[in-house]
Amino acid sequence: MADTLTIRRPDDWHLHLRDGAALKSVLPFTAHQFGRAIVMPNLSPPITSAEAANAYRDRILAALPAGSSFMPLMTAYLTNGTDADALATGYRDGAFVAAKLYPAHATTNSAAGVTDIRNIDGVLERMAEIGMPLLVHGEVTDPVVDIFDREAVFIDTILVPLVERLPTLRIVFEHATTERAVEFVRGGGANIGCTITPHHLLLNRNAMFQGGIRPHHYCLPVVKRETHRLALVAAATSGDPHFFLGTDSAPHAVSAKETACGCAGIFNAPTAIELYAEVFDAAHALDQLEAFASLNGPRFYGLPVNEQRITLERSPMTVPEAAPLSDGGEIRPFRAGETLAWRIAA
Repeated sequence: MADTLTIRRPDDWHLHLRDGAALKSVLPFTAHQFGRAIVMPNLSPPITSAEAANAYRDRILAALPAGSSFMPLMTAYLTNGTDADALATGYRDGAFVAAKLYPAHATTNSAAGVTDIRNIDGVLERMAEIGMPLLVHGEVTDPVVDIFDREAVFIDTILVPLVERLPTLRIVFEHATTERAVEFVRGGGANIGCTITPHHLLLNRNAMFQGGIRPHHYCLPVVKRETHRLALVAAATSGDPHFFLGTDSAPHAVSAKETACGCAGIFNAPTAIELYAEVFDAAHALDQLEAFASLNGPRFYGLPVNEQRITLERSPMTVPEAAPLSDGGEIRPFRAGETLAWRIAA
């Protein structure tokens, strides 16, 4: 049994950094582990223009710890009114590396999202022409659809027809949670990628109700049955290049989580790569961690792999109970207070 593992520096292909006080508090955790990250655009107001993306990138770079080489990769928030020409120009000029589809009201700060996929047909056609990736929050929001079925229904009623209409469109199915998603991605060809979070690899839906309501295990898409968790583990650890690391780390203050109507999101950034190592170790697949964490994502996005390396060691570490916010609040990390088996070597 190996006690150390050295891999190319990983990247996070799905990350929420927020802004202001939260940005300054959470960014160092990601910058410590990852070389790059795809930064989600669901601020308030959302990042819908190249100018807004460039300004947000500047705020991220200004908040980095001294000496950090971390690179944020910016995304555009799609709305019913997105202009295809402006989006293409932003992609050409490097303001955006991708565009994000939030179905309206699907998750945090998604009220301005797309109400009907056909409203942005022209935008998606242009994206297919120029090779710009579409990042998908894959859930329907129809209130008659059970929350545990929303991902599968989205795939069958929206995503499959979209791929049939635009077979050259490059799509990343983000934070997959179901066996149906794994099947779709595996059958989708080279234009389809998929990110998987550490919490969806480690939790099933029982975790939200163990000993009472567990608000820090509530995220969107919600965690699913154990059969789905096992399908995700099998996909992530398989070496299949369709699948790559995306934490979907989503910080919310404790006061916003532990309340009558708590926010969705799990903050896993402080120990993300250690959590993935735990999953791959348990699956006897540590030899596949580098492909999932460091190689498959750059390959999909057409970017070079990181030259830097990190070493993980089998050594107990305790997850901090809280990450303080500069405004006096705090954020509770995933698995707070628990002991993990792996850590990044000093």
